[in-house]
Amino acid sequence: MTLTSKFWTVYLLRCEDGSVYKGCTADLSERLQRHQKGEVKYTRTRLPVELITYLVFQDKYKAFQFERYLKTGSGAAFARKRLL
Repeated sequence: MTLTSKFWTVYLLRCEDGSVYKGCTADLSERLQRHQKGEVKYTRTRLPVELITYLVFQDKYKAFQFERYLKTGSGAAFARKRLL
């Protein structure tokens, strides 16, 4: 791994209505700012949001696969048991 390696972050946010948003990004701080400003459709009407957890991946495709898994029934159950 080099210092110039690009990392990808899968993150979970708790919304004001109690729902959990799952996302993936290469720049977590920028993405969180967009959520807080109301620029993300899903969270726009559910502000404020709180970062619950995040996981960092070196491989972009593994990060997106994990995000997709978390959005399935078994992935949501895993997240409730292990990540929330």
